[in-house]
Amino acid sequence: MIYFNKILPMFVLPLGIVIILMLCGLVFRRRVLIWLSFAILWISSTPLISSSLMRAAEGWAERSVAADVANADAIVVLGGRRVIAPGPSATSEWNDSNRFFGGVELFHSGKAPLLVFTGAPHSWEPNSRLEGDILKEYATGMGVPDERIITTGRVLNTAEEAAAVSALLRIRQANSPHILLVTSAFHMPRARALFERAGLIVTPFPVDFQVSAVSRLDVLDFLPHPKALYQTQTAIREAYGRLFYWAIALW
Repeated sequence: MIYFNKILPMFVLPLGIVIILMLCGLVFRRRVLIWLSFAILWISSTPLISSSLMRAAEGWAERSVAADVANADAIVVLGGRRVIAPGPSATSEWNDSNRFFGGVELFHSGKAPLLVFTGAPHSWEPNSRLEGDILKEYATGMGVPDERIITTGRVLNTAEEAAAVSALLRIRQANSPHILLVTSAFHMPRARALFERAGLIVTPFPVDFQVSAVSRLDVLDFLPHPKALYQTQTAIREAYGRLFYWAIALW
């Protein structure tokens, strides 16, 4: 299923569409398809377009101050997919540290008595150590008591994270638990919907914003850039993810 979720969207994202159009243009000798693929690639790779799409995916959210956030029963930090560095040590390195530090910041601000990390493995290393167990060690090193940290078992996507966290917290209390949900801003709308569907009361604490608040429009915003293409693809992929779970809910 993880391979299915990773591979299928490639054919409906800008880069996949560009490749398909270009191949069709070459096979059927249609220049218009080649020019269309070039136009899609250029537009998708411009910071002007990618920034707008990413901010829309983020729901135009803003970073909150931990001290101003309401108290809750638990702080839930979603996995960010760590990277296994090359070499015999197979060291697990950060892919997105903002989620971890956001969760620890909320805990040290006294916003909840529990800090929950989800147990995602590395995408292509199913036998690797779970991310939640690694982050638990980091958190205890930063002064979070071991007994105040809980981790889920192995989870592969956001829906599984929501189900696992809900099961863990409902063991501790009968009423619907109130959580502070920490994840990337562009991922927050979908994650919040899934956790609320799992019976939790959610206060979002978005982090890992992809567009700087101090950026200004200039000529470079109209020129292709690989980072812009990545952001465009990420924003569109997130939209597909929301559509998928919305369709599942209706079904």
